[in-house]
Amino acid sequence: MQTATTHPGSGAAHADSHAHDHHEPSFLTKYIFSSDHKIIGIQYGLTSLLFLLLGFMLMLAMRQQLAYPNQPIPIVGGLLSKVLGNDMASQGVMQADLYNAFGAMHGTIMVFLAIVPLAFGAFGNYVTPLQIGAPDMAFPRLNMASYHFFFWGGVVMLASFFIPGGAAKSGWTSYSPLATVADLNNVINGQTLWLIGMVLLITSSLLGAVNFIATIIQLRAKGMTWMRLPFFVWAQFVTGFLLLLAFPPLEAAGLLQLSDNVLGTSFFLPTGLVYNGKQLDVSGGGSPLLWQHLFWFLAHPEVYVLILPAMGIVSEVIANNTRKPLWGYRSMVYAALAIGFLAFIVWAHHMYMTGMGTKIATFFQTTTMMISVPSVIILSALFISLWGGSIRFNTPMLFALSFLPMFGIGGLTGLPLGLNASDIYLHDSYYVIGHFHYVVAPGTIFGLFAGVYFWFPKITGRMMNEFWGKVHWFFSLIAMNLIFAPMFIQGIRGMSRRMYDGGATYFSVGVGADPGILWLNKFITHAAVLLAVAQIPFIINFVWSIWFGRKVDSDNPWQATTLDWQTPTPPPHGNFASTPVAHRGPYDYSVPGAKRDFTPQDQPN
Repeated sequence: MQTATTHPGSGAAHADSHAHDHHEPSFLTKYIFSSDHKIIGIQYGLTSLLFLLLGFMLMLAMRQQLAYPNQPIPIVGGLLSKVLGNDMASQGVMQADLYNAFGAMHGTIMVFLAIVPLAFGAFGNYVTPLQIGAPDMAFPRLNMASYHFFFWGGVVMLASFFIPGGAAKSGWTSYSPLATVADLNNVINGQTLWLIGMVLLITSSLLGAVNFIATIIQLRAKGMTWMRLPFFVWAQFVTGFLLLLAFPPLEAAGLLQLSDNVLGTSFFLPTGLVYNGKQLDVSGGGSPLLWQHLFWFLAHPEVYVLILPAMGIVSEVIANNTRKPLWGYRSMVYAALAIGFLAFIVWAHHMYMTGMGTKIATFFQTTTMMISVPSVIILSALFISLWGGSIRFNTPMLFALSFLPMFGIGGLTGLPLGLNASDIYLHDSYYVIGHFHYVVAPGTIFGLFAGVYFWFPKITGRMMNEFWGKVHWFFSLIAMNLIFAPMFIQGIRGMSRRMYDGGATYFSVGVGADPGILWLNKFITHAAVLLAVAQIPFIINFVWSIWFGRKVDSDNPWQATTLDWQTPTPPPHGNFASTPVAHRGPYDYSVPGAKRDFTPQDQPN
């Protein structure tokens, strides 16, 4: 296996440390099967942005169904009928099975194919080696394999829409026994492909996690001590450990559930299971709760896999645009490490409804409250960092600033869900959807948008248009809040999730939630359309700026301090023109007595 050949703290290898022969690489070698971390980061970035768009489109179709149940979906309804069949979309009307499939695939695509690959695979791959002064990742070919496992996992997931029975319908959590009995008519069904796709995606993440950990430990430039690492690198480091330790149980669980579905085993199927009035012919003896434990042991650390890289991006943007060091840098580092530990002992707060005893519930309530503390430390440090700063309100900074209160709302609304007594009433309601999406949508995704606008000039050598960037930010911020804030009201007033008609049938028989909240389904859908329109300036701005954006006038257009801005633009193979040496911390802004308001890490004292 090809490796870069430096030792811990000994200085990055020269730009030609693993140079290839002098012949010009072919298109396939350079862009498809590249082992350069920058190309792989771009591959992850473009692919995950496309999946982000697809997941968003699935959500729009679901919101249309919730607002106007049993009516044809505008524009794409006829196409859905032709492509997926009348069983799924009869005369353009979304059927219950298609709603369930879109719901399951929306969650899966957004988490595993869009946000995590963009946050960890794209930004992590491109920026981390640059920030630590390395010529590449520790294992370049392993890095290439990681992307290709991710890509083919996505292809398998998408293929499931077009097989008999359609895509997986058992939610993004794939709970047993539902995931086994949901489509017994087809041997190879959507759930089978979902599990195969998940195994490929998990393998991708594990390869990436090992590579990131090895790279950060082994390939730091001379002088790049642990407390000189940018907070972004610390966030990626902790994220790598979360993935490495949390994903193997879910990969094992996925293989066991695949065995239940295809080979007739009963790892998660209990004895005496009755389906459609008949007892299933299975050996039994399995435990559905075992699947939940294995799934949530990954899925709650996954929340921090989503949020930590975004925190790292926001930290870089805020330090750069306040022109002052991060307040409490060491506290933020220790808080991130605490999150990495506590994330593994909170998973069962998703399972209070399973009848766990009060002692176990008390333990998980306590750890859930504890993990909020390091998150608050990081958020508070970022807020305090604004104090006394000479703030530049450019597009990356606007998204970074919006991240702070949005993530705060997501965190605060999660506290009632961490307590057994209140979670019993709110569980599986729209309150949960509102809470989670405040963390991930105006939270994590705003952090990722900040990163796109911030590092775009380093990647392409061109700037994105500031005016259209601010238009994108403004309407996205308004629309996000109009979408998710009403969900708290719906949840508190009893509206359950996963109802394909928005609860209209359920409420009509006089039970369930207050029918007076049904009008909010239309309100939220209209806000979702506004959010879709708000992304048009971003898409046009992004594509246009790649070829026609204003060229940067220096390698460091933001006047930043970290090593990623001390490379040529775009960085060449090997990254650095000469071996970098770190002489100072990552955020030496506005140092008294300095000639400029920023002092790069590689500038000698």
